[in-house]
Amino acid sequence: MTRYGGFWWRALAYLIDAIILQLALSVLGGALGFGLMLPLAGTGSLADAVIGFSMLGMILVLLVGQWLYFALMESSRLQGTLGKLAVGLIVTDEEGRRINFMRATGRYFAKFLSGLILCIGYAMAAFSARKQALHDMMAGTLVYKTRDPSSLSAQ
Repeated sequence: MTRYGGFWWRALAYLIDAIILQLALSVLGGALGFGLMLPLAGTGSLADAVIGFSMLGMILVLLVGQWLYFALMESSRLQGTLGKLAVGLIVTDEEGRRINFMRATGRYFAKFLSGLILCIGYAMAAFSARKQALHDMMAGTLVYKTRDPSSLSAQ
């Protein structure tokens, strides 16, 4: 019998993903030149405007980068991000099948609501019967503690 992925396994997976994303997106932001204008901060309205647009650009890179990372990885044949794979978790729909990109996208953006309500949406994974966080319930997904998605179809 395959177990559901509990709160602490999911938290560890997210920590791994956060480190990976921070490194990758920092390199990408540097390659795109974000941050090069910071020495000009406070020197004039044009420089401040450029810095503002640079920061806005980096925020967009972060948001789009994180969304694509989570949605593409969780909807791929791997069924999980690098952090989830490292701790042995996969994401499925409620029937144990691989989720598509649109469901993974909905799951990602539903995480904002999980965090917005004082992270109670995330904590729900510790107390719900199938270890679902709020965003899992909204997206109709489950997280299993297994490295073999084919083991779910045998149940």
